[in-house]
Amino acid sequence: MNPLRRRELTYVKGIGPERAKLLERQLGMRSARDLLYHFPTGYVDRSTFYSIRELEPDVAQVQVKGRFVSFNVLGEGAKTRLCGLFTDGTATLEVTWFKSIKYLRQTLHTGTDYVLFGKPTSFNGRLQMTHPEVDTLDKAVSQQGMRGVYPLTDGLRQRNISSRSFHDWTTGLLAGLTRIAETLPESVISYAGLDSLDTALRQIHAPTSPAALQRARLRLKFEELFYIQVDMLRRSRRRKAMSDGFRMPSVGATFNSFYSTCLPFPLTGAQKRVVKEIRADLLSGRQMNRLVQGDVGSGKTVVALMSMLLAVDNGFQACMMAPTEILAGQHYESLRALAAPVGVNVRLLTGSTRRKEREEIHAMLASGELHILVGTHAVLEDPVKFRNLGLAVIDEQHRFGVAQRARLWAKNTTPPHVLVMTATPIPRTLAMTVYGDLDVSVIDELPPGRKPVMTLLRYDAQRQQVYRGIGRQLAEGRQVYIVYPLIDENEKLDMRSLNEDYDYICDTFSNYRVAFVHGRLKPAEKDHQMELFASGQAQILVATTVIEVGVNVPNATTMVIENAERFGLSQLHQLRGRVGRGADQSYCILMSKYKIAKETRERLQLMTRTTDGFEIAEADMRMRGPGDIEGTMQSGMPFELHIANPATDGQIIELARRAAEHLLDADPELTAPANAAFAAELREAVARSADWSRIS
Repeated sequence: MNPLRRRELTYVKGIGPERAKLLERQLGMRSARDLLYHFPTGYVDRSTFYSIRELEPDVAQVQVKGRFVSFNVLGEGAKTRLCGLFTDGTATLEVTWFKSIKYLRQTLHTGTDYVLFGKPTSFNGRLQMTHPEVDTLDKAVSQQGMRGVYPLTDGLRQRNISSRSFHDWTTGLLAGLTRIAETLPESVISYAGLDSLDTALRQIHAPTSPAALQRARLRLKFEELFYIQVDMLRRSRRRKAMSDGFRMPSVGATFNSFYSTCLPFPLTGAQKRVVKEIRADLLSGRQMNRLVQGDVGSGKTVVALMSMLLAVDNGFQACMMAPTEILAGQHYESLRALAAPVGVNVRLLTGSTRRKEREEIHAMLASGELHILVGTHAVLEDPVKFRNLGLAVIDEQHRFGVAQRARLWAKNTTPPHVLVMTATPIPRTLAMTVYGDLDVSVIDELPPGRKPVMTLLRYDAQRQQVYRGIGRQLAEGRQVYIVYPLIDENEKLDMRSLNEDYDYICDTFSNYRVAFVHGRLKPAEKDHQMELFASGQAQILVATTVIEVGVNVPNATTMVIENAERFGLSQLHQLRGRVGRGADQSYCILMSKYKIAKETRERLQLMTRTTDGFEIAEADMRMRGPGDIEGTMQSGMPFELHIANPATDGQIIELARRAAEHLLDADPELTAPANAAFAAELREAVARSADWSRIS
């Protein structure tokens, strides 16, 4: 074990048992290593001294040197405060403390040289500082330079633990260490041009220059990302080398008949490319683990069906899992309509399936009569037994847990091939860190005849103009979605709500039927309302974001999103994908308040400029960070990241990927003596992390 992990926080100078317990409760810290990996989020410059005369109120934190000329304790009880008058010969500064008054009176003296560091403010026309840091001149001079500002919790602040506390603990700890043991192989350090770990940790906490800080950040970010890449690549290579998969050599009559007579439209070049990649996997004799990314409407379902038909032609069964009954039902209707003409038996199994029908499905699965099963989590139940499951397709896989997926793989003695689909565009750098052990295919073309959705940004003052446009679409026989951020009005949130607007929409468009859907409806009522809209009996659907996934109404050509400023880019893009599913020109209207932040306006304007989901996902990650991208980060990163950020560190991710490939090409099992320390660190990191990234 790393020596720094064995060293308990209790024994770090300045911490002790009580603070160690507090740090564990508040930050999960247990060891000296944890302390050194609690990195600053910013820095203050302690290299410059200012004269009091040149200070202006409310500027950034500054330091001044001089002497106290007097102290006075004023007030009583809870209002007691210590006031000191401080001068450097150019002017005077009032200094006030409301805490630790007894301690300060015992330790601070008039006529002694001190350095104050704090934020100058103005009170009653006089310059003052409240609770500045106070150092002797000798100590302040010894600590000149850039100093870290550390993230804190309210619980730490209440116990008088400050950013300065962390600075003192880390610099004290580092001063007592001769040299921090290296964790990366020397070949990797040389390949990537990195500082040593010892240099990087010292510079991240107390940088000697901006350039040294930049090199330290590179080293520490690289190391975090390198662990992820090595672990994922090693898993992927082991799986490909050791995990046998069903070989499916035949392109038989079912596939050929479907391709020549049943395709609803010619395949795009991207669809053909992805089918070829899947076909190569099925021929390899190794288990397929492939992620297919495709924007809304790109034709992923047809690609999935063609893959399942290959399995059927080779004597295997296939299944498709979806996270909701609505989405599973939509997939079932699409697959049945496409596959029935070529004699493929497709059935649907969900929590709502009646017992008699469920028993029929179980019997047909066991006999092999049922070729393709579409379903929800119900597919995972123990009574569901396949005769020969060869291919599992999972739609929106991030909504299924690892344990749930593992139950599906256990439904055959040899794990089935796995095809994962997502309509949530995943930025390349994020895919490399979250799904790095999967082979990735991208469907980046829309089928012919699909027109890009026209997206417009409109403000509340233009609402009547928007409603007139809705009226024209309805008069032409089209249908309309209106999406709300809230179900009920909330006095604290200045946003429109579904229940508040429902009657108004009904009155405004009194010649048309209005259906409504939100998350608090019972499943039967929700299905009824959805069916009214899907069948065309209702022309307007007012809804919350429950329609984000799994609604396919080609006749719906307009979507209005209320308070669009409150949604993330990826969610807006998912919602927009509900229209534009037919041949008619479709529109997405983003309704917003006029007074919004500059960054928010830029996000909404980006939506009006592009329908490219990957461009939008990249922008969303840059603006909001990886944690907020819908779904993709739901289970967290494979390893905890302290300093690296996939949103901004794409180049470092790619460097780490190349270095990982270089290392594993030379030493696949990391058994070489030169890699022993890194292999041990990697084992510890893997043991502490949940294996969220694996699909099988």
